Amino acid sequence: MNFENILVNQNNGLATITINRPKKLNALNKATIQELHNAFEDLNNDANVKIIIITGSGEKAFVAGADISEFAHFSVEEGGELARKGQGILFDFVENLSTPVIAAVNGFALGGGLELAMSCHFRVASDNAKMGLPEVSLGVIPGYGGTQRLSQLVGKGRAMELVMTAGMISATDAQAYGLVNHVTSQEELLPLAEKLASKIMRNSSVAIGAAIKAVNANFTDGVNGYNVEIEEFGNCFGTEDFKEGTTAFLEKRKPNFPGA
Repeated sequence: MNFENILVNQNNGLATITINRPKKLNALNKATIQELHNAFEDLNNDANVKIIIITGSGEKAFVAGADISEFAHFSVEEGGELARKGQGILFDFVENLSTPVIAAVNGFALGGGLELAMSCHFRVASDNAKMGLPEVSLGVIPGYGGTQRLSQLVGKGRAMELVMTAGMISATDAQAYGLVNHVTSQEELLPLAEKLASKIMRNSSVAIGAAIKAVNANFTDGVNGYNVEIEEFGNCFGTEDFKEGTTAFLEKRKPNFPGA
């Protein structure tokens, strides 16, 4: 895979995507969003990839926001289409991947950057990270799922405050709010993400994909998450991973999941 705005590395089941626009503080433009979609799609379809970490290049920013120059003169219709397309090809797409995605937030995660991090299955952050949704200071609102996912993660009251003040919070506050799972130093951020990834990779990738689907169902309008859980639980019984996992348990050995 050859890209202009991102770097992709694969090693022993772990894929790392690095957004690589350091002069723009890794801001998301249309080309980068499309490249990210293509990379996530290819990696999700690769049976050798068990988990994905996404981070930003440099030490200043994960993603400092969207590239405002691309849409400053958009019409109402163009603005709506920008949000609709972006949510479809990247943010909703990542949230619903069967391959787990960890966001390693290494600095500023603002606007579209925080929205991207929130679309990942969970987040870890460096202690210098700053997070926020400053869109109302530009006369617009978050358009890549920010109003919805932030409310889900930190609650309505905190989400309202963060959106309306357009303020930034520290990594420590983000952890206290439940927005990120762990905070560590800049130097230890990727090693921590990789350590968590290694723990995940010991388990059944098929079961993890089913769990992602069941958890996400709880936040989907018109879907009964309990019913999805029941269905996915039942489906697991027909997998080779289930046979291997239960057999290994009974034989008192570590499982060797085939991923099927």
